[in-house]
Amino acid sequence: MPNSASQKSTQKTTKRKRSPSKILKQRSLDIFTLLTKFYPDATCSLDYQTPVQLLVATILSAQCTDERVNKVTPTLFAEFPDAASLAWCDRDKLETLIRSTGFYRNKAKNIQGACQMIMTKFNGEVPSEMKQLLELPGVARKTANVVSAHAFGNIQGVTVDTHVKRLTNRWKLTKSDQPIQIERDLMALLPQSEWENYSIRTIYHGRAICKARKPQCNVCQLVHLCPSAPEYLN
Repeated sequence: MPNSASQKSTQKTTKRKRSPSKILKQRSLDIFTLLTKFYPDATCSLDYQTPVQLLVATILSAQCTDERVNKVTPTLFAEFPDAASLAWCDRDKLETLIRSTGFYRNKAKNIQGACQMIMTKFNGEVPSEMKQLLELPGVARKTANVVSAHAFGNIQGVTVDTHVKRLTNRWKLTKSDQPIQIERDLMALLPQSEWENYSIRTIYHGRAICKARKPQCNVCQLVHLCPSAPEYLN
């Protein structure tokens, strides 16, 4: 009869997450290789000049298109170009400037809260590390990954937006619909240096070809790597 120590060891071994199979890992790399081929110049779609402007634009992009955000931010940043001016600006004016991005009251609150913390806790500079970015109001891993990667070249995770969530599930690279678990699954499949490149190129492909309601499998050059294609081609 096994002793308690061996039982605990067995339980730990059972609970330990399995590494992805070689076949799955190779397919993920094949997908990424083709995404890189078809979208070689893909980059962040948000317009910004400084880390704080990217932070604000990313907060605004929640449940809003990047195209809409890019129409709003020129006027916004002309009025409030940095963390200091945003931190203690008139809230009503800020809400008016960002109203068209949706959920503008909550976004204005988060933008001001984040900028106030940047000024009081981080000496006026947007932090580059994940742990510190996640302290900022309104900043979850998606926003933190975007800012860390594109403002500082610091790749710490995989940005998971609606496109990445949809396509990654269609490609069967994950079985989860939870962004944090999807990110973990992708981090196990891809080299760290390419985590953000994967996200950006997947987003481009989601916008152009693998759309939510009607994916264009008949013209998709990744169709041979997609286990979900048959259900859309029939």
